[in-house]
Amino acid sequence: MPKAYVFTRYGGPETEAFVDLDRPVPGPGQLLIAVRAAGVNPVDWKLRTGYRRPGDTGERVFPSVLGSEVAGVVEEMGEGVTGFAPGDEVFGAAVSGGYAEYALLTTAFAAPKPAALSFAEAATLPVAAATAYDGVHQLGLPAGATLLVTGAGGGVGAAAVQIARALGVRVVGVASEGKKEFLQALGAVHVPSGPGWEERVRAAAPEGVDGVYDLVGGEVLHRAAALVTDRSKLITAGAPAEEVEELGGARVARVRERAVLEAVAALVVRGDLSPHITRSFPLEQAGEALRTVEDGHAQGKIVIEVGAAI
Repeated sequence: MPKAYVFTRYGGPETEAFVDLDRPVPGPGQLLIAVRAAGVNPVDWKLRTGYRRPGDTGERVFPSVLGSEVAGVVEEMGEGVTGFAPGDEVFGAAVSGGYAEYALLTTAFAAPKPAALSFAEAATLPVAAATAYDGVHQLGLPAGATLLVTGAGGGVGAAAVQIARALGVRVVGVASEGKKEFLQALGAVHVPSGPGWEERVRAAAPEGVDGVYDLVGGEVLHRAAALVTDRSKLITAGAPAEEVEELGGARVARVRERAVLEAVAALVVRGDLSPHITRSFPLEQAGEALRTVEDGHAQGKIVIEVGAAI
């Protein structure tokens, strides 16, 4: 039977396990794919702790497969699916979890994988890169404006830096000292995180910042809000909607459509966006891959690569 890496109840890493699961059956508007790669994201371990994403409804069924984004090969199609065929190489957001040999995608948020992209590269795009794309376009800053990105060294942050730079926006990125060279290579002005980071931002951008893309939340979000005059240009993917709305800002409005996937893939093909995969793990080491992200020190993207499913 196909293998999957799951969590069996809400809690910490002790709830995770490998299990054998029946191959998923695609419903109306869904694709069943043989997974070739899965991206690893902070939301994966947060869901394991009981976190609910905006729009989540219903009770979770256990065991629940970890993982939110995948790339692979179409095996079967559900009722009403058009525009896809068995054997197509695709990528998208996994509705049945992604750390597995098989996964389900909705056709609404799945797209053909460009031949120029590897499965690993494509698997990094539906969550991190798409979230970055949505946020940068939500802010709508013109070329020459200055964008502050907090938590700039992670998967979403690195993508946001690159997407903004491709639009001609100057980026100031707050991240740990160890990520200085990484962010500078992406074209950002690096500001070390830690006490006094706001003053360092003011020094790096003496004319002020025109927008804030927060990926940390909490006190960092509140301090970042004080750096932007127009609070409509304050967005977060790191805090609840009510917290940022109290400050006059908004959550990143996710546009879970095929067009977004095609847009970020095109950025990669053109060379304007690199997924910056810093480490890959086989499916058998899915737990170690997740720990690398859960520890909070991952740079760029972590990927789980899955052998050809039987």
